[in-house]
Amino acid sequence: MTGADYSDKGATPDTPAAARATKPQMAAPTEPHVRVWAVASYRAGENSQIFGLVSRLPVESAVKRLRYRSIAGAVGIARAVSRVGIDRAASDEVAPPWPDLIVSAGVKNEPVCRWIRAQSGGRTRLVFLGRTWTRRSVFDLVVTTPQYRLPSGPNVVQNLMTQHGITREKLAAARERFAEQFAELPAPRLTVLLGGDSGPFVFGPLAATELAHAINRLLGPRGGSALVTSSARTRGDAIDALEANLKVPVHLHRFRSGAHDNPYLGMLAHADEVIVTSDSIAMLSEAAATGRLVHIFRVRPAGAPGADETAKSRAYALLMRFGPERLSRDLTRFHQAFIAAGHGVWLGDPPHAPRGGAVLEAEQTAARVMALLPRSAP
Repeated sequence: MTGADYSDKGATPDTPAAARATKPQMAAPTEPHVRVWAVASYRAGENSQIFGLVSRLPVESAVKRLRYRSIAGAVGIARAVSRVGIDRAASDEVAPPWPDLIVSAGVKNEPVCRWIRAQSGGRTRLVFLGRTWTRRSVFDLVVTTPQYRLPSGPNVVQNLMTQHGITREKLAAARERFAEQFAELPAPRLTVLLGGDSGPFVFGPLAATELAHAINRLLGPRGGSALVTSSARTRGDAIDALEANLKVPVHLHRFRSGAHDNPYLGMLAHADEVIVTSDSIAMLSEAAATGRLVHIFRVRPAGAPGADETAKSRAYALLMRFGPERLSRDLTRFHQAFIAAGHGVWLGDPPHAPRGGAVLEAEQTAARVMALLPRSAP
């Protein structure tokens, strides 16, 4: 969905967790001869899912980062089995020994991943996240979430949350690492995760100002503080507007691509509650994994009163209304399911104790993927 050399160059990168830009940390391998490739996407949000899923597999893996030619999207839409869309000189080597399993996402990656399977004689298993352009029966497993509106099938895993790498162990380590940095901020601490432009939604100055006022109302009577981080998609004018209108103690982090001091996990670990802008399904999923109550800040779509708008957001709104479903996402389906499952509320609605379960779902998906692997590969 909205992962890369894990950069912010993708069309709709979702997550600010730059620490996951590096190779995922694996558990001790149970099958040392099994080969898993995480074929990185061109969108940051998809990479957070790819690396999150692979990090839960108890096998070693390699990350393959690709660079694309201008025709890559068209090659994917044409459902080709080819690496012609890849700039081979600028990409990681794609050569034997071929992997037993590939985890990937994105229309530009479909042709080359299917080409790899063809070179392996059909032995390589393909797991794709989100939705696929090629028919789903081509893949061994498709892991999807409500906004993509995919029908169920024997090789389709219907999850509520996107895949993520948030674990209790990582949160505990981050809590200790950032304890001193956040020590002077009064409790309760409200962690605020900012997304950005996505489809018909624009998180601009109007939305940021509205959010700042909501944070002031929520924290002011309680005497708490805000831990705020932008992401790869957050506009500069939006974060400026938010900062200018906050009236509570705040630690504000401005996302920088490739930075090594990203406090994202630390902010999640120290949160008593979390606010996430509604455009980012990946960050909502990661926030739910903390077990804290998640408040969803409603970013208004293009055409709604008081909405920030761009030509692109207006065009996407028309696409959702009149175009085929496969060309768009419906984030409201995720929001409805997220709230119904007890993970959060719309910001301003009465709070309640969260039900948990976000980590369990990710672990169950990892087990389903492991079932695709041979017990021993040659």
